[in-house]
Amino acid sequence: MHGTWGRGRFKRPEFPQEAEKARLLIDMARLGWAQEGHAFLRAWASVFQPGGSLEHARGWCNLQKLSTDAATAVELLRAAADADVLHQAARLHCRTLIIHAERDAVAPLHEARLLAARIPGARFVQLDSDNHILLADEPAWERFLAELRSFLHEGEDRDAHASFNGRLASLTHRETQVLDGVARGLSNFQIAVGLGISEKTVRNNVSQIFEKLAVGTRPRVIVLAREAGFGRGAEPGPVSQKSASAGTNAS
Repeated sequence: MHGTWGRGRFKRPEFPQEAEKARLLIDMARLGWAQEGHAFLRAWASVFQPGGSLEHARGWCNLQKLSTDAATAVELLRAAADADVLHQAARLHCRTLIIHAERDAVAPLHEARLLAARIPGARFVQLDSDNHILLADEPAWERFLAELRSFLHEGEDRDAHASFNGRLASLTHRETQVLDGVARGLSNFQIAVGLGISEKTVRNNVSQIFEKLAVGTRPRVIVLAREAGFGRGAEPGPVSQKSASAGTNAS
């Protein structure tokens, strides 16, 4: 969530001036919505993007024209100001990232913090910016992107671990042994010697492991397998060619 809140301006009794601000925004929308050059549109743009240029203000005008008409905008703004979902926030059980500009004039920082406190485990990131809609050339935009990418990759990793662990049950006993060797960083040759089977058999087992676990690279298998508890045994010493030959013949 970015630039968000759990209570609309009409639902913040400890901040009575918020209701006045809501009514002002609604009046601005009614009088100047999508009217380029209108003083109310420029005021609207300055509230949402204080750091924006005249070109940004024109962009707001075009966005408003494409979005809806003034009457509908007024009703949407009124409904938003009258909304209160704080009581439902505690029911959320998904990973949540809330990012908010410190001096946001549209959505006050304290409302974003309040919402983050109600959502279990939510992560809150405060940006050094005045803009409700960030500008591409301000440092806060790069911070926003970095935080978002980190959050998304964290989710991908968590999902990958869950999927990997769920597929482990499909492995045979031999494949589990081979996977443990892979997780310890051993080569196919070393695994073959340790298990007393041929290197070709190990290669076949590794291929089956990759297919069953839906993981395409050996380094990725190593990471996920170690996360799942594999590869924690004592590492064997150097394998001699003689012992390797003996192991291969035994298989």
